[in-house]
Amino acid sequence: MKIQKSLLLTVLSIIVAVACATAFAKTKTTVQSDYDKSANFTAYKTFAFVTPLGTEVDGYPGEITQNVKAAAERELESRGYRKVDSNPDLLVNVSALLSVKKKDDALNSQHVGYYGYRYVPVYKTWSSYKYDKGDANPYAEGTLNVDVVDARTNTLVWEGVAIGEVTDKGLADLEASINRVVGEIFAKYPFRVKP
Repeated sequence: MKIQKSLLLTVLSIIVAVACATAFAKTKTTVQSDYDKSANFTAYKTFAFVTPLGTEVDGYPGEITQNVKAAAERELESRGYRKVDSNPDLLVNVSALLSVKKKDDALNSQHVGYYGYRYVPVYKTWSSYKYDKGDANPYAEGTLNVDVVDARTNTLVWEGVAIGEVTDKGLADLEASINRVVGEIFAKYPFRVKP
């Protein structure tokens, strides 16, 4: 009996640890970037924004466009780039996508037979099969993309993309959320203007 209790506590501890890790992983922002290895980044010193920005074309509210633009401007200026009105070295474009996704939680999708108690080895059963209620939890997934283009050749030289869950908390302080995500994107930008 003590062995069964000990095994039960061990199994439950593992289940709780996995559930917590999964919950945190699903709310984390994933950021990826890439750049043109043949581009001469030492030649770039100035930038301007594409008109209209991708967020304006896609019909996002002006507040989102202005917040993303201001955050990108801050990030570039902190790396030594200077914003200009004409003849920039780089053009910057931002675009966004909001889509509804579905995620299964532990109660909606189980691989332990049709009842959860089969984690406890009380008796031997046949192979576990998936029990799926079919009603996954919907959530909003946001994608923010920043493109940096060589203005002379009109060629993409760097791209940063962030993908993550859009939460009510994030929407409550939209400016701070955008600043955080744009900062995470530009953390992958490896270049600085050399004086």
